[in-house]
Amino acid sequence: MHIAEGFLPVAHCVAWYAVSTPFVIHGARKVIQEAKAHPESRLLLAAAGAFTFVLSSIKLPSVTGSSSHPTGTGLGAVLFRPPVMAFLSTIVLVFQALLLAHGGITTLGANVFSMGVAGPLVGYWFWRISNKLSWHPNVGVFLALAFADLSTYLVTSVQLGLAFPDPESGLAGSVAKFAGVFAISQVPLAIAEGILGVLVFRLLTDVAKPELERLGILRPARKEAVA
Repeated sequence: MHIAEGFLPVAHCVAWYAVSTPFVIHGARKVIQEAKAHPESRLLLAAAGAFTFVLSSIKLPSVTGSSSHPTGTGLGAVLFRPPVMAFLSTIVLVFQALLLAHGGITTLGANVFSMGVAGPLVGYWFWRISNKLSWHPNVGVFLALAFADLSTYLVTSVQLGLAFPDPESGLAGSVAKFAGVFAISQVPLAIAEGILGVLVFRLLTDVAKPELERLGILRPARKEAVA
């Protein structure tokens, strides 16, 4: 959900920048700390950013002033926790706004909050719940990616509802209308993103298992006792 350039009132743009900035700064610090403490994780950080860039660049027309697309932030949230994705998503959104005319600079704060802050937080929450219930990691990954996607579109609906309240039903009615339009394309996209995330996670399990074990994503295999 990239809100287009110039679509939000100036006051809303400023407010969303103010809300998102602390999360981005905190995320930048976490990325630097991770890269310094574990240089081997840089490739995985880059992969998480690239996954988000590619998926969120798939733009499908939805409602005037915005678009529907996968987000890809749930995978990075599972691997490195949500703060990292606030920073990586900001980089992705800046490049998309400048190079692809996807989103905008004035609406960057709003887009960062929905895709880089709210989405990863909700996705990671579902990942943690899945772990506590001892479900298979693939189930947790699916839930993380699907609900990171869905929560992003819900937050975008709220952002648009705040900017353009319905004259008759007010904020609630406006949010419901935006969410209803988004749901037509976003629900199947979220399911597809969850399935794709599981496939990517299985690939990472094969090629980067030691790193995933170090991050606490996978449990280290128990060594059999020698008789």
